[in-house]
Amino acid sequence: MTRRARRNHAPAFKAKVALAAIKGEKTLAELAQQFDVHPNQITQWKTQLLESAADVFGAEKGSAKEANVDLKALHAKIGELTLENDFLEGALTKAGLLSAKR
Repeated sequence: MTRRARRNHAPAFKAKVALAAIKGEKTLAELAQQFDVHPNQITQWKTQLLESAADVFGAEKGSAKEANVDLKALHAKIGELTLENDFLEGALTKAGLLSAKR
C-alpha cells in the first residue's frame, strides 16, 4: 500500500470544514468522507476555530495602531527615494545620459 503525499489545505478550506463540524448537521465520519480528510484533523481545525474566534472581532483595534506606524515609515521611505531620484536625474542630465525632455 502506498502512502499518500502530504497535503496542505488552504485556510478557506479549513474554515469551511470546521464550520461544517460546528454546525453539527453531520457526524465527523460523514464530514471526513465528504471532505476527504481524517476525523482527527477536523477536530483540530474545529478547536482552532473556536479558540481564535474572539480574535476576529478584536483584531481591528490593534491593527489600526500598527498601520499608523507603518504609514510613517512608508512616508519616510518615499521622501528618501524621491531625493535619490532627483539627485540621479540631475547627475544623469549633466552627464548627457538623460534627455531633458521629461
